[in-house]
Amino acid sequence: MPKTSARLLSLLSLLQARRDWPGALLAERLDISPRTVRRDVERLRELGYPVVTVKGPDGGYRLAAGSDLPPLLFDDEQAVALAVALRSATTSGAGIEEAAARALTTVRQVMPARLRHRVDTVQVTAVEQPGRRPETPVGSGVLMTLGAVTHAREVLRFDYPPGVDDSGVPRPPRRVEPHHVVTWGGRWYLVAWDLDRADWRTFRADRITPRVPTGPRFTPRVLPGGDVAAFVTDRFRGSGGAGDWPCRGEVILDLPATAVSRHSHDGVVEELGPDRCRLVLGSWSWPGLASLIGRFDAGIEVVGPPELREAFAHLARRYAEAASIRRDAG
Repeated sequence: MPKTSARLLSLLSLLQARRDWPGALLAERLDISPRTVRRDVERLRELGYPVVTVKGPDGGYRLAAGSDLPPLLFDDEQAVALAVALRSATTSGAGIEEAAARALTTVRQVMPARLRHRVDTVQVTAVEQPGRRPETPVGSGVLMTLGAVTHAREVLRFDYPPGVDDSGVPRPPRRVEPHHVVTWGGRWYLVAWDLDRADWRTFRADRITPRVPTGPRFTPRVLPGGDVAAFVTDRFRGSGGAGDWPCRGEVILDLPATAVSRHSHDGVVEELGPDRCRLVLGSWSWPGLASLIGRFDAGIEVVGPPELREAFAHLARRYAEAASIRRDAG
């Protein structure tokens, strides 16, 4: 990369990192003269970056929001899609949260005001479901509508799904108080209070066809449990909002916490030493829970409850019988 281009990128990065930069400080950070700073600022302006001069005793520069998105050449919908994707990545649990947050700040800073407002209305909660791949895409217009009404606390009417029922009668629109837009297993969902059914519902966003105009503003209700991730997880488990697996146990494993946490799904892992950790995990049955823990192939100390200890004994007998039958057959 030519030295001048590399310097321009460094200058742009500094301008994005804080609101105002004195010219002398920029020159010091880039190890160039104030005259070169002025020349490089002019080059950035020629490329379309809205760098404004700050008046004052020290003088300086500021990267302002412009009417375009130079030099990325994104249209409005592409720019919004990029920002929404970055917002989702900040809660992805993939180890890129901090980088995604910084990238979102950078992109948002140079967005025109009309796009910044649209992006700010989309608040996304990502709920991970291990082992499931992304599925049906959602139109950007639908997603923006759901984000806008959730942010504005306005009643939403929509067809779900559009069409007629088995008797040929058009389905009436649903009326809900939108609460959260979430992702689960690669799909987008709307968590909302269904006004006609007087209950909380979770709707697939790709099946929603919004109607206009939206309804009146409302005071948000308290979501059961108070945590949207736990609420959605419970709904997809079918636990009816109980907030937990029917069987949950605690063990100590002779493994590092980092090795266990990668495969514990929604379990809670606590480090007890370099090669020792505590694991609290749930399942639908005690034998199922014992099987899940046994796959770690390490020393296991059962803390409780007694049902889990009995499940390990039950599996031990079953496995011993299976091993004996295999030896006899051989």
